[in-house]
Amino acid sequence: QNPKTSAIVKQLLAEGNAAELEKYFGSRMEFGTAGLRAAMGAGISHMNDLTIIQTTQGFCRYLEKNFSDLKKRGVVIGFDARAHLSSGGSSKRFARLAANTFISQGVPVYLFSDITPTPFVPYTVTHLKLCAGIMVTASHNPKQDNGYKVYWENGAQIISPHDKGIAQAIEENQEPWPQAWNDKLIDNSPLLHDPYATVNKEYFKDIQKQCFHRNINKATNLKFVHTSVHGVGHKFVQLAFKAFDLSPPFAVPEQKDPDPEFPTVKYPNPEEGKGVLTLSFALAEKDGAKIILANDPDADRLAVAEKQESGEWKVFSGNELGALLGWWIFTCWKNHNRDNCAIKDVYMLSSTVSSKILRAIALKEGFHFEETLTGFKWMGNRAKQLMDQGKAVLFAFEEAIGYMCCPAVLDKDGVSAAVITAEMASFLATRNLTLSQQLKAVYDEYGFHITKASYFICHDPKVIQELFDNLRNFDGKNTYPKTCGRFKVSGIRDLTTGYDSSQPDQRAILPTSKSSQMITFTFANGGVATMRTSGTEPKIKYYSELCAPPGNSDVEQLKKELDELVNALEKHFFQPDKNNLQRKTE
Repeated sequence: QNPKTSAIVKQLLAEGNAAELEKYFGSRMEFGTAGLRAAMGAGISHMNDLTIIQTTQGFCRYLEKNFSDLKKRGVVIGFDARAHLSSGGSSKRFARLAANTFISQGVPVYLFSDITPTPFVPYTVTHLKLCAGIMVTASHNPKQDNGYKVYWENGAQIISPHDKGIAQAIEENQEPWPQAWNDKLIDNSPLLHDPYATVNKEYFKDIQKQCFHRNINKATNLKFVHTSVHGVGHKFVQLAFKAFDLSPPFAVPEQKDPDPEFPTVKYPNPEEGKGVLTLSFALAEKDGAKIILANDPDADRLAVAEKQESGEWKVFSGNELGALLGWWIFTCWKNHNRDNCAIKDVYMLSSTVSSKILRAIALKEGFHFEETLTGFKWMGNRAKQLMDQGKAVLFAFEEAIGYMCCPAVLDKDGVSAAVITAEMASFLATRNLTLSQQLKAVYDEYGFHITKASYFICHDPKVIQELFDNLRNFDGKNTYPKTCGRFKVSGIRDLTTGYDSSQPDQRAILPTSKSSQMITFTFANGGVATMRTSGTEPKIKYYSELCAPPGNSDVEQLKKELDELVNALEKHFFQPDKNNLQRKTE
């Protein structure tokens, strides 16, 4: 019933444009553990009013099956600022349609009245003890995209088998229910609640448990620049600084207000490097700020840059900031917990493609480190399991600039990460140390961990499949490569098939998934490289790391060795020319 998407389809029918109609109606968007992520537009392959209604009807029926008290507890729904003029879709409209679906079935809905960061949804699920949460966002994807991200009652993103159960329920509930299109019905419903004021108050109270140096914060002369990259983060980072008694950061004026067109950047993704930070650098130079904090548009990720002595800006990788935050959060914990026995219940987590620096810190300091599969859904769920056993999960991170610094949110949170980074920098400044100097000190103490990650773009699933099949049948059937250029392969873990050469029974310990490709190679020189497909983008990603024991300070030699390993990996395993792969461009 949306006049815009309806008109698009009628126009194509009138033209007899079968190829375009095939694109729109050939296949339904797949609902996975990341929920939905696709372009906004007409047809069942896109995000639009109808597909949101169908998805929510399925999700509602699935929740009814799983929770006898769904009508008592309810769900939370949040949204970002995305909008798509040509199809009439927007995150707010999708959120209202989803709310209408639940309310029509007598389910209470806590619908935020305004845009919020993604982490506010999992926070609300936990805080109000709800059955589930939905966040309508496409995070840092291109402007035409939108997404539908789902959280379970434990406050973490869903994992299997829920994705399959929800997908099945969507298939069974495709015809819109009688009042599905009329979202105005919710405005006078006693089942509609607005958690905005409560959550804003409680969230900023909860993150203050991670504030350890209020006096330093009040007195610091360190200046910060913040950009929300046309997304939702501006107001919330300002409030977080206030909660920590820090002077507010300078906001990049051209980027501080939400704008679904993302007019000043090619990609609204701070992970893509310096291009996204151009305006931030200019403002920092003008105002004499030394540190830049950049959130992605839904404020669940954080990038950090620091001005060096040379005048150059260093953008920290996700692994480097993970090392700094891990060191900082453990140091703060240690200073406030003198009881040596307590350390046996302390945990930190990171994903398997992230740096193993936390493992090195854990080994030396005596706490536990665990790795999980890629993605915060795994870390959030594991953190909850550990917390339910009385353990303290201090920190979790992934190299894709995602950090969980506060146990009140079981997902990555760019708001709390920004303010905790600012407190860490302010503290270090009292010791005349920069973030870069402290990072070196962390590596000096726990061993250098040099990482390098990138990706190739490939729009052809067949090519991707052949590339990984080739690695599994490298020297004849069912044989993996024994070398990569001059580098000897000493171990293989394939989480698509479940093979792990390092285990006595050759079976991988981490869960396996046939629907995504992921192979990790260990090399005789101590290097590790993982190749995997992305769940949300047409990319084949790789992650590599070379770890040295403490005391090995020849960093340049380590970097050179890793560069050569990565070059060999690209040449022999990716074969970009043969497979027609497109390199990442700055």
